[in-house]
Amino acid sequence: MIEVLVAARREEALDICSYELRRVDGQPLPAFTAGAHIDVHLPDGLVRQYSLCNHPEERHRYLIGVLKDPASRGGSRGLHEQVQPGTRLTISEPRNLFPLSSQARRHLLFAGGIGITPILCMAEHLAQDGADFQLHYCARSLDRAAFVERLRRSAYADRVFLHFDEAPETALQAAQVLAMPDDDLHLYVCGPGGFMQHVLDTAKAQGWQEPCLHREYFAATPVDTGDDGSFAVKLASSGQVFDIPADRSVVQVLESHGIEIPISCEQGVCGTCLTRVLEGVPEHRDMFLTEAEQACNDQFTPCCSRSKTPLLVLDL
Repeated sequence: MIEVLVAARREEALDICSYELRRVDGQPLPAFTAGAHIDVHLPDGLVRQYSLCNHPEERHRYLIGVLKDPASRGGSRGLHEQVQPGTRLTISEPRNLFPLSSQARRHLLFAGGIGITPILCMAEHLAQDGADFQLHYCARSLDRAAFVERLRRSAYADRVFLHFDEAPETALQAAQVLAMPDDDLHLYVCGPGGFMQHVLDTAKAQGWQEPCLHREYFAATPVDTGDDGSFAVKLASSGQVFDIPADRSVVQVLESHGIEIPISCEQGVCGTCLTRVLEGVPEHRDMFLTEAEQACNDQFTPCCSRSKTPLLVLDL
């Protein structure tokens, strides 16, 4: 873990702030790659993930952008209301679950709203490398679009396309942009679930293949839990069996018995709690595993996923 100081806070757009983080001891921060994120430990004890949006070669600071979400479970609201310049925070080292493909000759970047944060970092890296790319940024309005002036002043501004709901003439023509898939053309998308689904569905309809599609979710899609039932989990190491009632997660039940599984997002987005399944069939509710990985049924996210069979045997 790394102790950092909030060196600056800036209003980037309506309800979006950026936070510049620097090490308390003044040492360089760990290197990171485009698309990486950090875990931020908030003053109220919550842990949340935020993408790094500064240039990947910067080691003196990390920059994150945070939307104050009306449906916040405490993370973004806590940052906006409690964290100011001078606040000390604890963060993790960066990790990257949304990397640029080394196989791509050309890249198409799509950002919706606050989803611009990892996409912006990708654009900075690709521009420096002289790579072929386009960036399409969609937002409800100009005042809700973060980092627009940074994009307009960038050396790659001619490859940035802004799309605002308030200006229909700027609407994203996704089918046109995605009309010519190729094995060395890769797509990256981040933003609200509906926006991402539109981009990915359009790509697939145009003939894009799954290995060329890359996405990062900020929040899980709501799941109807009205029909949830109970099941049991067995720990392979000890043989202990625990009942999981309909209104509690595997993580919650195990934690109540002193068995801790590392968690972070608690929504199946980050993959921190990913656990190997030895027997049984999980009911996957995460946004972390690909469809192919879910189909293997050999791992699941116990923070939110459940079971299709009466018993899951876990590699714990």
